[in-house]
Amino acid sequence: MSQPISVHNLKAWYGTQLTLKSVDMELPASQVTAIIGPSGCGKSTFIRCLNRLHETLPGARVEGDVHLGTQDLYKVDPVDVRRMIGMVFQKPNPFPTLSIFDNIALGLRLGGVHNRGQLREAVERSLQMAALWGEVKDRLSEPATSLSGGQQQRLCIARAIAVQPEVLLMDEPASALDPVSTLRVEELVEQLKDTYTIVIVTHNMQQAARVADETAFFLNGEVVEFADTTTIFTNPTDKRTEDYITGRFG
Repeated sequence: MSQPISVHNLKAWYGTQLTLKSVDMELPASQVTAIIGPSGCGKSTFIRCLNRLHETLPGARVEGDVHLGTQDLYKVDPVDVRRMIGMVFQKPNPFPTLSIFDNIALGLRLGGVHNRGQLREAVERSLQMAALWGEVKDRLSEPATSLSGGQQQRLCIARAIAVQPEVLLMDEPASALDPVSTLRVEELVEQLKDTYTIVIVTHNMQQAARVADETAFFLNGEVVEFADTTTIFTNPTDKRTEDYITGRFG
């Protein structure tokens, strides 16, 4: 059962540079929230704060509250946070020395699952959910790098959901893909939102309009506007949002 994410007064620094400035958001469960805005506005930093990746960078720090349901994520072991909140990055990053099967099974093994039957069942389920099973079921022992770019990204999605997180973060998941693979990933996002709370960072306005239930516009480390996607794209309340969406800057 997916849960909402509640963010209150979230601030993030890289060294002395304040990158996020008092962000307050309620990200609804079982919906897709898109984060849009120009390069350098804090989009990726924001989602990296949600699963505590930001603090792994030298000199980086975070203040504020992030809750998954009622759980304070900054009072939980970061490893456990990243099991609850999976992440898919801009470029497909399968483990190059591992097979398709072992790419997905690795997180499960690290979590203590070693029974071969359980692993196989979980790998198949994850690949089915990532709409990849039919393409790789006879190739599970092959290197993950033998797959196309679009297949590798769906493999990374399968790897993220194999450990059964509650939230799926996606940082520009289709920006390195061709149009056909991009469509597959977008269709997959639509299917997965019934199971997961999804947050997707995208530069692509059309993509945000297609996949997101809610959209937040970030600018200079602040949330300028956050509303349902139709409102953001057809009747924004802030002129900066309108200027960005219509291409006047960004």
